[in-house]
Formats: sequence, C-alpha cells, structure tokens
Amino acid sequence: MTLALNLINTPMKVILRTMMKIDDRDIAKIPMSGPLILATNHINSLDAPVGFTHLHPRRMTAFVKIETWNNPAMALLFNIWKGIPIHRGEVDFDAFHQAQTALKEKKIILIAPEGTRSFDGKLKKGYPGIVLLAVRSGVPILPVVFFGNEKVNHNLRLLRRTDMTIKVGRSFTVNFANETLSRDFREEVTEEIMYQIAALLPAEYRGVYADVSKATTRHLTFISAKLN
Repeated sequence: MTLALNLINTPMKVILRTMMKIDDRDIAKIPMSGPLILATNHINSLDAPVGFTHLHPRRMTAFVKIETWNNPAMALLFNIWKGIPIHRGEVDFDAFHQAQTALKEKKIILIAPEGTRSFDGKLKKGYPGIVLLAVRSGVPILPVVFFGNEKVNHNLRLLRRTDMTIKVGRSFTVNFANETLSRDFREEVTEEIMYQIAALLPAEYRGVYADVSKATTRHLTFISAKLN
C-alpha cells in the first residue's frame, strides 16, 4: 500500500502544484503521526487531493460520502487513501467505529464538520459528529483550513494558476468534565470548533461564523506543546 500511495500521491501533487500555487508552509506544524483529528473547512473536490498529497507520508484517513464509491476511479483512489465511507444525513455507526479504529492505530483523520462542500469558500454551519468522536476517543483536534481553490475553474478557463493557502491553528482537546453528552453540549462545542476554523480564514471566507467576537472556548483546552 505504501508503494501505491507513492505512485498516486507523487504525480498528483505535481499536477496540483502545476494548476495552483500552493502555500503549504504551515503543514510543518502538523505532527507526522496521530492520533489526531484535523478539523477543516470543505470548499470543493480539490480539498481532499491537496490534503492527502501534501500531508503524505503521514498515515491518515478522512470521512468520504458513500456516493463516491459509485465511481470506479474515485473508489480506487479513496480505497488507496483509506477513506471512510459515510452516509450523510444520518448517524453512521459503522463509519464512527472505523474512525475510532483509525485513531487507535495512531492515524490522522480529516473531518469537515460542515459535511458538504461550500463551493464559494464561505463557511456553512457545522454538524456535531466531530464532538462525539473527540469525546469518545479523547484525541486532540487541530484546526486546518484551505482557501483560494474555489477560484480554480475560473482561472483554468483563463489559463491562469490559482493561489491556494493552507493554514494550521492551535491544537486542543474537548473538556468533557462534569458534562453530559447532550445535544446542547455537542452543539455548543461544535460552534467553538467552527470558530477556531473561522479564525484561520480571511474574513470573506468566514460565512455564518463571520463575527469571531462571538467565539468562546469554554469547552476547549489548548495544548501548548507540539503534538508528536
């Protein structure tokens, strides 16, 4: 599988960097191994290829909508990348258990709480599945964002490269002491996580989390030391 990853990731990274000028300097802040949850935004279908190729050789996985496996080429690609199929819009216990197993194997898992692509880059409301996984596993969350790639189709028509940026924030754990895993708790923590994502983005990308002055960190415990 390592050979397959090299055969896929190396040429794909070259192609992506031909299409785009990718500022990936912040990737050095991401540990080489897990367990770790990367909480990210989701703009378009380039997020995953950029993430998997530019974080290589880190052992990682991500939730991927089950419909992706309807396309044989995409199915092959995400099988090599060890993607976790997930049924959107419902509680998918099998996907959740696969994610827990991946974290126990010290993998990094990429999760977009928005659950779907925004296309314009503006953050949509986050869903609380990430909270359940973080609490059950006790694994730290590290916010990571992509932006700029929403312009790629327009720029390709003009034969112009697209500027894309990757930014990495501060890692934290979810403080679950003296709490119950209620809907209110999960939604409040989700909002706190989404504001951490929003804070890494330029103002025009923050969408429903535009007013970062509303951000709270009551349930977040930040980790000062580097995760390794």
